[in-house]
Amino acid sequence: MGNDAPRRGDARLRRGTIATYAAGSIGTGGFATLPGLVLTYYLTDSLGVAALMAGIIVTAAKVWDVVIDPVVGALTDEDLRRHGSRRRLMVIGGVSLPVLFALTFAVPPGLAPAIGAAWVLVAFLLTATAFSLFQVPYIALPAELTDRYDERTRLLTWRVVVLTFAILLFGAGGPLLRKATGDPTTGYLVMGVVSGVAIGIGMLIAASVARRGLRTRSAMAAGGTSTAEEAELIADAAGVAPAHRVGPDASSPAGGIRDNFRSAFDTLRRSQPFRALLLTFVLQALATGLMLAGAQYLATWVLRSEDAVTLLFVALIAPALVAAPAWGALARRAGKERSFAAAGILFAAAALSTVAALWAPGGWIYVSVAAAGVAYAGMQSLPMAMLPDVISHDARTHGPGRAGAFGGVWTAGETTGFALGATVLAIVLAATGYVERVAGASVTQPDAAIAGIVLSFSVLPAALVVASLVPLARYRLRRDDIEEQSHGNRVPLQP
Repeated sequence: MGNDAPRRGDARLRRGTIATYAAGSIGTGGFATLPGLVLTYYLTDSLGVAALMAGIIVTAAKVWDVVIDPVVGALTDEDLRRHGSRRRLMVIGGVSLPVLFALTFAVPPGLAPAIGAAWVLVAFLLTATAFSLFQVPYIALPAELTDRYDERTRLLTWRVVVLTFAILLFGAGGPLLRKATGDPTTGYLVMGVVSGVAIGIGMLIAASVARRGLRTRSAMAAGGTSTAEEAELIADAAGVAPAHRVGPDASSPAGGIRDNFRSAFDTLRRSQPFRALLLTFVLQALATGLMLAGAQYLATWVLRSEDAVTLLFVALIAPALVAAPAWGALARRAGKERSFAAAGILFAAAALSTVAALWAPGGWIYVSVAAAGVAYAGMQSLPMAMLPDVISHDARTHGPGRAGAFGGVWTAGETTGFALGATVLAIVLAATGYVERVAGASVTQPDAAIAGIVLSFSVLPAALVVASLVPLARYRLRRDDIEEQSHGNRVPLQP
């Protein structure tokens, strides 16, 4: 498995393992940020597509994720069962995404809005598929890299440090690349090419952590280690193929796509902690997706500068870079679920304060966005550190689990939440009379549209995050549940 791979009995993950895994967040952060920030705006203010149609396009591409993610979960579980690694699909996704991402922003000038909309839809559907090939197995890996409660927090905390850096890099740098040529058409193309390559590099680096041998660790985490399993681990660590392989592990069921599709939905039925955590995360993804999609509109029509979107992202992400390790430290003292709730409360208050831009738009809004950035770091790192606990708990209480199935459902929920954020924004824009335009055209927006933009950035996200605290209150896993499991005890929770 190489020197960086964790071995049974290690109390701490090696730094190389953490750094390699975290590099994947360059890809996930870039793909989650840049399309959400500029794709709707690209459609309405460059291609002349109506706001409601732009929302439908973005939503359709993300609804496809709901269909494809459980299938990818089945395929990556099958790869793990047969080959002992999730790496194959991660590499395919990392290689194909840069080309498809660039094509999304390569609509030739002069096309009718309907044709441009169809181009973007097809290209972005294919891009989303490539991303799912990487993201689903990537989400499943932490449960197999370590079975330690605090080590998962450490692993996911540093992943979120890189994630917040990637959001800053792509959120601030993407619009700057778009302006580099002085022409909107070529500017979007340059942005798509450069950003797609950077996303792909991050994905390919992270794929190297999905080496052969993680399957054995997952098996041990699920049910203790037999002598045969320990011999297999030693053989894998030495780079020698063992004489036999144990049966399917905690994250690798036998069966085809249909069985794994069913198992993906079974995770929701049988795991109460997963239902609570997933609903919380989806509502918060909807809130952050709404703010992300609205940031460019807020910059252009409220702060009166397209370039202000760069400052908004600096204000959001710079504090998050510092705050992510602090949230990890707080989680070790107070528990992940309590820290997660505190992050949500802070984010809701910060988002709500920006409603004052209705009456007094100005630079003060960056202070509110910075407070939201502190909270955002916790809202990303803590649920991702809680998900491996849910997966290992399911393996203990319900027999062999399916990490890929959990990852598929989780990714589908996350992408759906972000997509619906853009949809809600598009509906608000359409309802308030937003005026679309082609590149270079000058229009005047009605007061109702300006108000809709501000409310979509403030009141609506705050309300969604407050609502997310209701299912979070029903999350039942605690530190003692996980630590006792790591010593081989079954600690069932009622579904």
